[in-house]
Amino acid sequence: MTVTVLRHAEGQVRVEPLDGRNFVTVDLSDGVYSPLQQCMTSYPLPLIEEVVRVKGAAYVCDEISRDEDTQYVQRCLRRGLFSYISPEDFAGRRVLDFGCGSGSSSMVLARLLPEASVVGIDLDPASLGLARRRAEFYELGDRVTFCSSPDPERLPAGIGVFDYIVLSAVFEHLLPEERHAILPLLWSHLRDGGVLFINQTPYRWFPIESHTSSLFGINYLPDRPALAYARRCSRRVRADESWEELLRRGIRGASTREIKAILDGGDRRLHVLAPSAAGIADHIDLWYRMPNNERPKMTRTIAMYGFRVVQAVTRQTTVPTLTLAIRKLR
Repeated sequence: MTVTVLRHAEGQVRVEPLDGRNFVTVDLSDGVYSPLQQCMTSYPLPLIEEVVRVKGAAYVCDEISRDEDTQYVQRCLRRGLFSYISPEDFAGRRVLDFGCGSGSSSMVLARLLPEASVVGIDLDPASLGLARRRAEFYELGDRVTFCSSPDPERLPAGIGVFDYIVLSAVFEHLLPEERHAILPLLWSHLRDGGVLFINQTPYRWFPIESHTSSLFGINYLPDRPALAYARRCSRRVRADESWEELLRRGIRGASTREIKAILDGGDRRLHVLAPSAAGIADHIDLWYRMPNNERPKMTRTIAMYGFRVVQAVTRQTTVPTLTLAIRKLR
């Protein structure tokens, strides 16, 4: 068996054929962080090379796993979507995967929704190139297509209308002006009776901002003090990092109130759905059962009861991650 070594500025990627698949390991340069340094994949060598070119050595295994590991993005999307809408309701429908990046979420949606058509939209041509290579590898034909947005505040021309629109781990990375520009545009491309999904987005007012800075209380500070706090106290933030860079990285999450306010400005025909399928009672229960919730069960249980106490006192639902489904009324 021939072992291939792919060299990159971040380190080396070793690809070893094993039992008809490829075993990928990463040896990184000093100081380079990687969320995952090895994985087994069905990807052929040319596709692995493309992942390294687009995503770098540090994130090659994470990017592959986002697509192929059924316990990763697939479990989150299945729970997030099917807690609101029955799988059968997606048959024959058009689904927009906004901010699809390199296409891992689009591949997952294609597997979860085998009778739906998926359109992925992103800004980055290199990422879209990788997304198309993935679709070719899976022989998805015209069932999954990709389009490039002209800029962060516009959508591609001629995309038509959709029955479902999904923003998976995307909304938090939009700058404030982009949120106000793009969300009403997406809403205008949603068919009457359709549903807008926003999931895997940090809750804006949770006490701990875990997505970007891991800091307590930063969500309650104005922008300038929050920037100073992040620069000084977070190991995940550079001392010279700008506020716009932190916003782009996702330091300001979202809330139901913010999203409704943006949409209510032009169209009040909306209804926030409550999760009810598969035994899910409410948003706290949905958070507790989310598959990407890796905290120990005892910790999650204590947190869940704490969230319910807060809900009873304040009449507000507070959980770390926002999962939201909004139907466009006819």
